[in-house]
Amino acid sequence: MIAPLKIEPRWPDGSHFDVIVIGSGLGGLVTATQLVAQGFKPLVLERYLIPGGSAGYFERDGYRFDVGASMIFGFGQQGTTNLLTRSLAAVGKSLPTIPDPVQVHYHLPGGLDVRVHRDYETFLTELSDRFPQERQGIRQFYDACWQVFNCLNAIELLSLEEPRYVARVFWQNPLACLGLARRLPQNVGSLARRYLKDPQLLHFIDMECYCWSVVPAAKTPLINAGMVFSDRHYGGVNYPQGGVGRIAQTLAEGLTEAGGYLQYRSRVKRIVTQGGRAIGVELATGECYTADRIVSNATRWDTFNRLLDQPVPPAEQRWQSRYAPAPSFVSVHLGVRRDVIPPHADCHQIVLEDWAELEAAGGTLFMSLPTLLDPSLAPRDRHIIHAFTPSWLTEWQGLSPQQYEQQKQHAASQIIHRLEHLFPGVKGAIEHCSIGTPRTHRRFLGRVDGTYGPMPRRQRPRLLGMPFNRTVVPGLYCVGDSTFPGQGLNAVAFSGFACAHRVAADLGRR
Repeated sequence: MIAPLKIEPRWPDGSHFDVIVIGSGLGGLVTATQLVAQGFKPLVLERYLIPGGSAGYFERDGYRFDVGASMIFGFGQQGTTNLLTRSLAAVGKSLPTIPDPVQVHYHLPGGLDVRVHRDYETFLTELSDRFPQERQGIRQFYDACWQVFNCLNAIELLSLEEPRYVARVFWQNPLACLGLARRLPQNVGSLARRYLKDPQLLHFIDMECYCWSVVPAAKTPLINAGMVFSDRHYGGVNYPQGGVGRIAQTLAEGLTEAGGYLQYRSRVKRIVTQGGRAIGVELATGECYTADRIVSNATRWDTFNRLLDQPVPPAEQRWQSRYAPAPSFVSVHLGVRRDVIPPHADCHQIVLEDWAELEAAGGTLFMSLPTLLDPSLAPRDRHIIHAFTPSWLTEWQGLSPQQYEQQKQHAASQIIHRLEHLFPGVKGAIEHCSIGTPRTHRRFLGRVDGTYGPMPRRQRPRLLGMPFNRTVVPGLYCVGDSTFPGQGLNAVAFSGFACAHRVAADLGRR
């Protein structure tokens, strides 16, 4: 079981720290643990009772549910892209994990049924058997993604904003750096169309991107896809024993044991500036803390539109004009009888009945069944199903409490109806049901519209359109999924490594 968290005492009003990190999502925690490993004394301020944000957990009726997705990259044991393994090791921690033999099982229009096996050749064979006329193109496409991954996996992933690091990496790995630079302007859609012709197969590549970036291939940077499409066969998808929440909890334990600070129930009301420079934070209670540097793990919209005590800088206005908050989700967390789930079912599955609905609210249905990997998350002879589908906050505003509850029940019943096609009898086997909406995500995660990150408003082929960690406000940095390289636990871990490296350099410790 997850042990109760130790609630740290509040620090005296006016306390000063090396670095203050707003929020204990994975990006914020990795930033803080990387800094404490270098001798800094960071303070992490978390509005909720536990760490993790969308990588947190909650418990109901003996079930331990993951708040967000449970398809976890970054726990490999080799190379440089195993960022979750490395972030834990920095504070003397590790986590036992359970390898998932299949990254995802797709159930797609036209009867297209494909499993993305951990073994690369098995996956290519299965996909090629569905599209035999595209066999050569399929290999060429995914092999090209491997070339991107191999470049990434050859270099230490730190801050591209730090000139000495960039120069050192280029000197040590010139071919890898040139290979990445050549691919920075490319998106997945253009690469796919170079090798593939079948319209349904191109739709499949859209889904391969959408399942983790919530945008189709034409809006997905090739470098991001190169990481995901290859690491699932290299380091693999590995589920942490005890649930996804164990990652954040273990990082938090490592942070405090190494001399850092973490304070829960501490909602930051505003970032305090002096002479245009970020110098501290004010909590909702009125307490104020100062620091040499401030790092916001809130979204960039929340950081600049809500927390910062000055007008939104023009650079952020330009970024917000290019990127919009991605949708939130309607989620149902179900506890069901074990007998309705086939014993050889796959942990992660995706359902779509109509390609035209790929990006629509309620279109793509994601699901995870983590108890197939870790039965300890549920009572005996029970399984967890976490099913979720995109939804916008606007669909849930202006409702009376009764209307809101009715709409929640209707949305949940639609999801459960779709689950019946995969698991006949599941509706009658439900013993627990928790329903979340974009309003739920906004309330508990403190994210604008309950969003799970940014998405380009139009096709943008350049990955570097995403901002880095430094901001135009001196002393203020951002970390998390609205900074380079984007969404996903391994991606925000990368953001945390980069942010800590940039902060340390600016404080003269690199």
